[in-house]
Amino acid sequence: MNRRNIIFSIMVLIISTSGEANNTMKSIDKKIDDIIQQLTLEEKVAMCHAQSKFSSPGVPRLGIPEIWMSDGPHGVRAEIKWDSWGHAGWTSDSITAFPSLTCLAATFQPELSREYGIALGEEARYRKKDILLGPGVNIYRTPLNGRNFEYMGEDPYLASKMVVPYIQGVQQNGVAACLKHFALNNQETWRGHISVEVSDRALHEIYLPAFKAGVQEGHVWSVMGAYNKFRGQHTTHHAMLINEILKGAWAFDGVLVSDWGSTHDTREATLNGLDIEMGTHTDGLSSTVKNAYDYYYLANPLVELVKSGEIQESVLDEKVSRILRLMFRTSLSQNRPLGKMNNPEHLHIARKVAGEGIVLLKNKGDFFPIDPHKKMTIGLIGDNAVRSMTAGGGSSELKAKKEVSPFEGLQKRFKNATILHSLGYNSGAPVYGRELESPLDADSLQAAALEVASRADVVLFIGGLNKNHSQDCEGADRKSMALPYGQDELLKKILRINRNVGVILISGNAVEMPWLSRVKGLMQAWYLGSEAGHAIADVISGDVNPSGKLPFTFPVELTDNAAHHFGELSYPGDGTTQHYKEDILVGYRWHDTKDIKPLFAFGYGLSYTSFRLSRIRTNKKTYVAGEQVKVSVKVSNKGKTSGAEVVQVYIGKPESEVKRAKKELKAFYKVELDEGEATTIDLVFDVNNLAYYDETISDWNLEKGDYLIYVGNSSDNISHKAKITIK
Repeated sequence: MNRRNIIFSIMVLIISTSGEANNTMKSIDKKIDDIIQQLTLEEKVAMCHAQSKFSSPGVPRLGIPEIWMSDGPHGVRAEIKWDSWGHAGWTSDSITAFPSLTCLAATFQPELSREYGIALGEEARYRKKDILLGPGVNIYRTPLNGRNFEYMGEDPYLASKMVVPYIQGVQQNGVAACLKHFALNNQETWRGHISVEVSDRALHEIYLPAFKAGVQEGHVWSVMGAYNKFRGQHTTHHAMLINEILKGAWAFDGVLVSDWGSTHDTREATLNGLDIEMGTHTDGLSSTVKNAYDYYYLANPLVELVKSGEIQESVLDEKVSRILRLMFRTSLSQNRPLGKMNNPEHLHIARKVAGEGIVLLKNKGDFFPIDPHKKMTIGLIGDNAVRSMTAGGGSSELKAKKEVSPFEGLQKRFKNATILHSLGYNSGAPVYGRELESPLDADSLQAAALEVASRADVVLFIGGLNKNHSQDCEGADRKSMALPYGQDELLKKILRINRNVGVILISGNAVEMPWLSRVKGLMQAWYLGSEAGHAIADVISGDVNPSGKLPFTFPVELTDNAAHHFGELSYPGDGTTQHYKEDILVGYRWHDTKDIKPLFAFGYGLSYTSFRLSRIRTNKKTYVAGEQVKVSVKVSNKGKTSGAEVVQVYIGKPESEVKRAKKELKAFYKVELDEGEATTIDLVFDVNNLAYYDETISDWNLEKGDYLIYVGNSSDNISHKAKITIK
């Protein structure tokens, strides 16, 4: 077959496939219309609210199934009792725990995000879930936010690029991803009622892009509303956010699900786009009361409003049509795969993501890697070396079939070493909603740790945060940026005894580091899931060359962070309202523009090898709207081991008619190179992505003039600058 015939055949196939898809959609739409005609008013309303903690009812007489949901963003949650938050006690609900989304974002590797999503979706499908409640893309605004570990960092572009393949990966298993929390849920303090005041520009440029990408590029099948208010109205049923933006401008055709208890009014929820109400506590009727779920806002009260004519039944029909469409994509799909759980492939992906997400922050005198074959005594100090990090954290808690601790991982890899472990501190149990003190004596723990440090050739301090209340946990924010449980003071005492100290921080948030100048090595290790210990040992031993980059900025102190710079009205607010006074200058945008040196910059991360960026070129110098800017960069591995570097392209406009950040991330690419290898990569972005949101026209505006391109490997390490002009 000649080339022309091949092209013609492909075109026929595409047209045919497209036609089949359109016919399928028309067929499904007709089925939905037919089903709605057969439903009673009460049956329609029943489909719009919960029947248990994690399910909504179907219509058995018509063969319409229930919808089953599950947390969460980095693993399928253990089964919960029908009408309480207690564990159901199943023996078949242990799963693979995947690394937290901060770790996934730190890989700067969208294709790896797709693999992550596929594996997670397979596990959700095997567990017979229809909706997986994740991913989360709320922006990292403050390092105190208890749920930052569930999200993808401070940059809307990075979060957008990482969330789309995640969604696609989950949904190819016939399981709906549920993009959350829409929108502006950027703190846990007063999350149920705090009203956010933020400019339209910051809303569209910072806080909505990842949601928009998830809807328009990822084609996500469900979205979860948030707890907080925006300009006085609850976001779960917000006229502007839902009707005008999500279901209007973005043309979202999926189901909007409330967060558990985030619904507050029947009429408002009905008219402002809520489709399924979950978890409401109405007059104490959350459990133990017969037919409690019939008292939800989208339950009996909605039936009465429709019967009275106050709300048209067509409004209800639109909700039911969305719910049925979700079913035809999931439980009623004829092509739905069977799913898989706890297989070697999932463990491999979890370990790969963990290894690529670990960030090497300091490596004085090549402290890392540590030779795994050398005979030595390693002093392993820290509660986090042995603590389970899949338990706790609120709704993202996991019941891992197996969780390898850092202690276990190091023992298996460093077989020639003598490893002495001491807790050093202890943080009690991960009980949700309240703080528990450890029954262990702090002075005795500290004394034992110092004894270990005195006997060790090298000390590895594995500390940081955990998933206890008021740390990296749903329901409350952190109380400060300092390490808890006296870790800072303990580290200072260890360093007086042994100078050969490396620190491995496990957390989803930035922390203060008063001891930083004195330690030789530092890694940011996140919450790494089932394979945590193996992944940490992989990087410490050099089996894996670290290539993770920070998805958020580490400030030196809390007031260096933009949200905290403006005082309590900016964070956490006055109990009723808070004002995002930093506007668009979130994270590195604030540090760069205000020239505030961070402790560690966005995009920063070291390697066991060294890279050089050179021969940086653009495909041309002048562009118009709609054109593609191509930045070519030669990347050379100058070290003695293979590794990966993340090349980052930022854009700024020095003389702008509006306030702008000094520069913003617009492209990145992770390239792997062998020792001595060099290659040229192309990073491409659309000129239209340089537009700002113009509040005077309530739309995007592309400003003409000169722009600067910054190329580097972190926001504060720029190798080259180039100028382009937009006509």
